[in-house]
Amino acid sequence: MPLADYLFTSESVSEGHPDKVCDLISDSVVDTFLARDSNARVACETLCTTNKIVLAGEVRGPADLSRDKLAQVAREAVRKIGYEQDGFHWSKADVEVYIHQQSADIARGVDAGADKDEGAGDQGIMFGYACSETPALMPAPIHYAHEILRTLAEARHAGKIPQLLPDSKSQVTLRYANGKPVGATSVVVSHQHVPEVDQHGVREIVRPYVEKVLPAGWMCPEEEFYVNPTGRFAIGGPDGDSGLTGRKIIVDTYGGAAPHGGGAFSGKDPTKVDRSAAYAARYLAKNVVAAGLAARCTIQLAYAIGVSKPLSVYVNTDGTGQVDEARLVRILQEMVNLSPRGIREHLKLSRPIYARTAAYGHFGREPEGDGGFSWEKLDLVPQLKSAFGAR
Repeated sequence: MPLADYLFTSESVSEGHPDKVCDLISDSVVDTFLARDSNARVACETLCTTNKIVLAGEVRGPADLSRDKLAQVAREAVRKIGYEQDGFHWSKADVEVYIHQQSADIARGVDAGADKDEGAGDQGIMFGYACSETPALMPAPIHYAHEILRTLAEARHAGKIPQLLPDSKSQVTLRYANGKPVGATSVVVSHQHVPEVDQHGVREIVRPYVEKVLPAGWMCPEEEFYVNPTGRFAIGGPDGDSGLTGRKIIVDTYGGAAPHGGGAFSGKDPTKVDRSAAYAARYLAKNVVAAGLAARCTIQLAYAIGVSKPLSVYVNTDGTGQVDEARLVRILQEMVNLSPRGIREHLKLSRPIYARTAAYGHFGREPEGDGGFSWEKLDLVPQLKSAFGAR
């Protein structure tokens, strides 16, 4: 029997966290190529440390996107985050670019041909998840962990809290009763700050943002509200710790509340099923829950490199389903073509919409007018209700 009463914890990291700096740079490179050529191929990894940024990977796209141009893209991403510190500065950091042409062997497997459709860019398993815990149909711990940092970042960019700097982390522990979240038992926020502010000062700056994000009555006990537990966090960002693309895959997804296939998203164009199939799985799971067919839904998709059709489609509603899961698997595949090309075209993924996904989660966001976060749309709900006779 599953536990009904328990504690569950998820963490988030801000756009200024070293790994997220790298994710933003890599996704900005993806957007730069897709803005010029919707069929561009990009696999870009970034490393950053004290006043050093290194880009590596492979691409296929416009030849005039030179190393100097890509270095400029990296600097602009860092500038938008707000890094103008002695140890990491958007205009002073040394940027090295080691990006070369895509492997012909990989291209051969992925490209469509006279006798084959476009294949997956790699083998792998991808998961999507949705649940009814929040209006965004996301697990509550990761949802609130993201929101705390996002609202703090908005205030920082607006100049309302100049004492705080870009790097930050949050962690939210919620108590569940009868399987539903009912309140926070602890909240942790570590936030980089100017040297002139002490731990108490940071705590009181952060407090109203946490209280605003959490539902009424959910704030943790005072003794379980931890802000900068080490006492000082003046040295942060890539100057305090190195960063790499793709190192925050649980932060990017469901905070540990659902399985993860292991593949990262950032730096990859949508022919890479690590990214596009994970988006498709979330899209399907979210629509299943929104249609009232289940309170929780996990979907797994599996692919082989160069093969267009998914090798398997798995749906698990964790005992909350109102319909037959085997039939649900069939209906979902009838509604959406889950080949790499089918996903890309259905969700219109071949657009420069990825830099905005690099921080505060790829899921649980609002669909945007230009096609950003298209995988969060609920346009399958009417069809699903009709297929199952639901109201």
